[in-house]
Amino acid sequence: MPGVLPSPAIPPGHLFCFGFGYTARRLAARLLTCGWRVSGTVRDPEAPPVADGCRLHRFDGEEPLADPGAALAGVTHVLSSVPPGAAGDPVLLTHARDLCGIRSLSWIGYLSTPAVYGDRGGAIVGEDDEPRPSSARGKRRLAAERAWLETMRGGPGAVHIFRLAGIYGPGRNVIRQVRQGTARIIEKPGQVFNRIHVDDIGSILMASMARPRPGAIYNVADTEPCSSGDVVRHACALLGAAAPKPVPFAEADLSDMARSFYGECKRLDTRLLREELGVTLTYPSYREGLEALLSDG
Repeated sequence: MPGVLPSPAIPPGHLFCFGFGYTARRLAARLLTCGWRVSGTVRDPEAPPVADGCRLHRFDGEEPLADPGAALAGVTHVLSSVPPGAAGDPVLLTHARDLCGIRSLSWIGYLSTPAVYGDRGGAIVGEDDEPRPSSARGKRRLAAERAWLETMRGGPGAVHIFRLAGIYGPGRNVIRQVRQGTARIIEKPGQVFNRIHVDDIGSILMASMARPRPGAIYNVADTEPCSSGDVVRHACALLGAAAPKPVPFAEADLSDMARSFYGECKRLDTRLLREELGVTLTYPSYREGLEALLSDG
């Protein structure tokens, strides 16, 4: 990880991650250096029981943990990034009672999406604005947010909702795409997105752990929403490469997921990150983020 990232003073605890993916692994690496224990779930039945200092448990969203009592014993913090399905949130469907029984639990983080806001025509949207999801993905995420808040209300852990903008970082970024020749510019006039560097997500989650507020909701994003073309062109300029020819949105071959992103346009208000959590982003825009990733092969 680049440099020394900010780490709020939090007494070491035991973080359990439902969904030990990209964001959780980056956060885990930082917490381990601060004396934490970290456990997480993976879908791969062949995964080793321990990796990079973290205990791993199999959880595919359908079958529960083999021994939830042992896996969750002494857990102080829970982070869930498992996407909801048509039936609801897989973690709550299988382990709501187990979570409510963790007496040591003090903090829960649920990673959601700005898709819960729906399309705002490029307007600024804050956490107090009423969600108006238009996509199936956004509707499921909003239902999952509400399920977490309701299920754990009055329970041992305070639930916090984090609506994450487009995540990038080492191994997942446009610098790498330009080098591999896979970067594309999808042109849709007026379309803008926020982004967030994976390590800034970690800083925000740690700040929330240090300053818990039950029921809190945070937009997790950078401070400069812009078009995807702006980011690709900046990456090309940093690398001295020619920018790819723009492809009109109507002609672009996109997955359903990617097309749903382009179906909504909004700018995320992130004042709470600064004013309540006291977070100063290490990468406030794509410029700082991409420059830090130039060494990422």
